[in-house]
Amino acid sequence: MKPLTKPPALKPGDKIGIIAPASSFNRTGFEAGCERLRHMGYEPVYSENIFDRDLYFAGSTERRARELEDMLQRRDIAALICARGGYGSNYLLERVDFQKFTSHPKILLGCSDITTLLTALTDRTGLVTFHGPMVAKDIATADGMDASSWENALTGAESWSIATDGVEVLHPGKAKGRLYGGCLSMLVASLGTEFEIQTDNTLLFLEDIGEKPYRIDRMLMQLRMAGRLDAVCGIIFGEMPGCAASADQGYTLQQIIMRVLQDFNGPIVYGLKSGHVTSGNITLPIGVQAELAADGSAATLKILESATK
Repeated sequence: MKPLTKPPALKPGDKIGIIAPASSFNRTGFEAGCERLRHMGYEPVYSENIFDRDLYFAGSTERRARELEDMLQRRDIAALICARGGYGSNYLLERVDFQKFTSHPKILLGCSDITTLLTALTDRTGLVTFHGPMVAKDIATADGMDASSWENALTGAESWSIATDGVEVLHPGKAKGRLYGGCLSMLVASLGTEFEIQTDNTLLFLEDIGEKPYRIDRMLMQLRMAGRLDAVCGIIFGEMPGCAASADQGYTLQQIIMRVLQDFNGPIVYGLKSGHVTSGNITLPIGVQAELAADGSAATLKILESATK
């Protein structure tokens, strides 16, 4: 783990660069998200070629990589927020100069496929990144994002608690570690590459959408057999929409999870609403110290330091 670098905090009136490093997106949702940002007091900025399409991507790899680096180096841009995920961020990993994020540290916010960029950046540079709402989906809808975590994570709160309403305790315990993770399928896709996730001493956040329980089982087994769970302090699962077993299958996703993780000694909780969610997408700072406490009936997740400066 590199020494932690915290990007400058977001302030009212700041310009936010909108980028599309992965898939193309719905323009109506994108424009609604930009309007929401204006109502929140920010100025969204984007290039016209963000609407380019190449197969299912938001334009060519070269366009997407250039957009990311150009927005990063612009002195008038305070933060970068992704339009959507989908697929394609992995194409940028071998093209982006990671050291530019060290010399131009900025907030980078996204989820889903953007997990690929977030974890690679945090691992390679120590930059705190942010897993949470995106422009063309969550920010575009009235109940799509959690305002409290956005404010605390992006504007420099010293410490705060993440909303854990409805979170289910699968295994009790208490642990501290670096908050880390994102979309499970993206994390597993990093294994065996030079961008393999670094999970030691972490509270590992895992979430996904539309994956059948046996696929969740398979991905968790792969993480376990790759040794990526050996030094994890605690595990936090997301809401996991569309991943539940059907009523006639006779088991639950939670049972599948605990079958794979039956030997894990730290706390395990299920249902934190960040990433793929039905509403209220929580902004999680990746790389900062946090504490997870879970007893038989409730869980708390506390962020122990500021994520921005």
